[in-house]
Amino acid sequence: MAYILTDDLKTGNVLIDTEHQQLFDRINTLLDACTQGKGRLQIDTTLKFLNDYIVKHFNDEEALQQKVQYPDYPNHKRYHESYKKIVKDVIEEFEKDGTSITLVAKVNTNIAGWLVNHIKSEDKKLASYIKQQGK
Repeated sequence: MAYILTDDLKTGNVLIDTEHQQLFDRINTLLDACTQGKGRLQIDTTLKFLNDYIVKHFNDEEALQQKVQYPDYPNHKRYHESYKKIVKDVIEEFEKDGTSITLVAKVNTNIAGWLVNHIKSEDKKLASYIKQQGK
């Protein structure tokens, strides 16, 4: 199952939507590599890129929230910190056990599923706030 940035997941902010698309692209690459039994190095490289890109994306998103004085910033930041830990845990599991059906399921549920839910709920609220403020 490929993850696609459909209209219901777009926030209307070009930077955020572009970064979400990059995250989906990398998640798709990771899932493809895992399910096709590709080399450990490719999976490891993709996981590390995803981890680094999440940090970049969250920093960009949090800077935007601070710029517009988003009132729910503290909670949103906590969600981000939680997600970073989830990704770190998946990376540690991969480093310990390698690719497995369990790892693929965790990527689907814990990494991709979390991201989709976060965009639909939290990021859409942020986008709505920015639009209401005319910023």
